[in-house]
Amino acid sequence: MGGDGGVAPIIHFVFVHGACHGGWCWYKLITLLLAAGFKATSLDLTGAGINLTDSNTVFDFDHYNQPLFSLLSEIPPHHKIILVGHSIGGGTVTEALCKFTDKISMVIYVAAEMVQPGTTSPNNSNMTVGEEDIWEFTYGEGADKPPTGVLMKEEFIRHYYYSQSPIEDVTLASKLLRPAPIRALQGIDKLPPNPEAEKVPRVYMKTAKDNLFHPMYQDRLVEKWPPSQLYILEDSDHSAFFSVPTILFAYLLRAVSFLQL
Repeated sequence: MGGDGGVAPIIHFVFVHGACHGGWCWYKLITLLLAAGFKATSLDLTGAGINLTDSNTVFDFDHYNQPLFSLLSEIPPHHKIILVGHSIGGGTVTEALCKFTDKISMVIYVAAEMVQPGTTSPNNSNMTVGEEDIWEFTYGEGADKPPTGVLMKEEFIRHYYYSQSPIEDVTLASKLLRPAPIRALQGIDKLPPNPEAEKVPRVYMKTAKDNLFHPMYQDRLVEKWPPSQLYILEDSDHSAFFSVPTILFAYLLRAVSFLQL
């Protein structure tokens, strides 16, 4: 993991959002990392953030993840990529890890799906689309077809996503959230085994006050596929980038300090 052709290595954080969010949700972490002298990039997956694709036309997991794949393919080899995923974006991160193993120096899961390639998620995930009174469904192919997009109703957003987050961030998010392409997201645990990808260091950051992604479920993910490092964000709701950004920043720096560059 040293430099490439004499060029000094650059630690480059790449942030992947979860369902309904976009690259905008990482703005506090991006600001902190840039001020500390790091390279940091967030992006919008297909149909998310300011990506113009209608999420109701996104049915395939690779299609949804294509912006990340394009970005990773363009990053120079002397950039040591620290890939950070939130929530269901952990599935995107794992697929990218399998496709770009040689380019990724570390993977960090923040309250995220961390499923070993070749296996499936533990049971009882709170991330599954459930009760009709919580979710708003959209039908891109007509009302008689299965739902393609899903967004949590506004009255539930604060409780499930942002129970410990500042009200200004809740207000921001309520204006920017977009329907997630749920049929595409059904591919998150369909990856084949990949022993080479498993050699890349993995870090898990557990959110202890999470109403959406229950801490006990996060514990099962960690037990099923133990990471090399585990951190607990004691006062974080599901959205650590809003509720505890400075602590998350400190833990990110601590995690990468163990890398041999």
